[in-house]
Amino acid sequence: VPTLQGAGLSARAALSGLRAAPGWPAAPRPTLAVDLLPERVLVGDEEARQHLVDRVYRPLAEAEALYQTCTTYLAQGRALEATARALFVHPNTVRYRLGRIAETIGYDVSDAREAYVVQTAIAVGLITAAGLRPARLVPYEPGGPVEPEPLL
Repeated sequence: VPTLQGAGLSARAALSGLRAAPGWPAAPRPTLAVDLLPERVLVGDEEARQHLVDRVYRPLAEAEALYQTCTTYLAQGRALEATARALFVHPNTVRYRLGRIAETIGYDVSDAREAYVVQTAIAVGLITAAGLRPARLVPYEPGGPVEPEPLL
């Protein structure tokens, strides 16, 4: 951080990143806390959630064509031609919009990791827009009072 006033925020982000790091085993070491935003959201970091909503979801949601292109591209498995067909536009239009998305939010959704960050931001943004707040996460302890049902 550039000033001492930001030291607390930086320390909280670093500690959250340390807790979240096992969620991305292939992460380069050392890794910045900002590079672990999706994992930090999964461990309940409110500042990471707010960062994704404010800096990724909202700028996309405000640009309707970019939002629609981004969500369609992600839903189509990051396939350019399939996205163009689904949107009824030329593939060059999709390419142009993907470039604009990268300029707008700073993430290139053609990259698998960055697409994951954006997809997480969209999910968190939609949940937030619906007026829902994340529940406080409680660590699971085997043999605790309630055992989860096995998934079939």
